[in-house]
Amino acid sequence: MPQIAQIAETYSSQIFWLLLTFGFVFFVIGLGMVPKVQGTADARDAKISGDLDAAKAAFARADEAEADYRERDAESRTAAQAVMAQAKAEAAKASEARLAAADADVAARIAAAEARIQAASSAAMAEIEIVAADAARDMVARISGVNASDEAARNAVKAALAHG
Repeated sequence: MPQIAQIAETYSSQIFWLLLTFGFVFFVIGLGMVPKVQGTADARDAKISGDLDAAKAAFARADEAEADYRERDAESRTAAQAVMAQAKAEAAKASEARLAAADADVAARIAAAEARIQAASSAAMAEIEIVAADAARDMVARISGVNASDEAARNAVKAALAHG
């Protein structure tokens, strides 16, 4: 069989070229290109991991900022409520002072009016006494024909008014 004999003659050269081709492929692709591709994949993985870490840190900072905002908001509300309470207290004190002043003014007006009423009442009573004394003196003069003195008529009217 001549084909088998021919295979034996070319067998060693085929193995040589096969090893040479695989060696070339191994060194060029395996040692040259694969590390570059692996490096690119590792760099991409590292970038993604870094971006995820940065996003987690940003979320944490955002949560802290929100917590700080809520705390400041609560403090501001508390301070505003304190200011409102203080303003209400000051307004109540001012109202009390105005009411006290108004009460004092009203009391003074009432006292003045009572004094005027008392003076008018005293004047009216004096006038009534004078008119009653004149009337009593005239009645005594008409009924009994005796002229009573002004002093006696006034004393009699005062006594009658005092006892009712």
